[in-house]
Amino acid sequence: MLPLGNIIKKHNIDFHSYADDTQLYISVEPNKNTALQSLTSCLSAVTHWMSNNFLKLNESKTELLLIGPKDKREALLHSLGNLNQYVREQVTSLGVILDSDLSLKPHINKVTKTAYFHLRNIEKVRPFLTKPDAEKLVHAFITSRLDYCNALFTGLPKNQLKNYSLFKTRLQDY
Repeated sequence: MLPLGNIIKKHNIDFHSYADDTQLYISVEPNKNTALQSLTSCLSAVTHWMSNNFLKLNESKTELLLIGPKDKREALLHSLGNLNQYVREQVTSLGVILDSDLSLKPHINKVTKTAYFHLRNIEKVRPFLTKPDAEKLVHAFITSRLDYCNALFTGLPKNQLKNYSLFKTRLQDY
């Protein structure tokens, strides 16, 4: 990944690599295309390097998330050119679903839905389990997921966390 990092740095783009996943970060001012041109040329250079090394960029996993006020995102869409094909309303980064508004609503909904699913399954086998074994299952399948990255919820409106909080309360009674 070192050569790839060097290519990205040459284009003055911030990045983060984790295993075989690389995320690029740029800040764009409306009506200024320099950052977008830098991103486009960086992606071209990365694709060229990968081709020279018998690798291929996985287009189906290439995603672009625009974060900011809706009107500014919509204005920026017109200047993206061929990058438009990669624009998504939400992306998953290390298990956290990020959306364009950074509301975390899709993430909270997914975590809560998955937690309810696992709780229903545990409740089906609960009569056959000792209390310590049931607690282990709850921790393994539910609380570990509820607690993963929950620090991101700091500062979110209470109404957005309503279902999440109700589930956590229900889980305490379990």
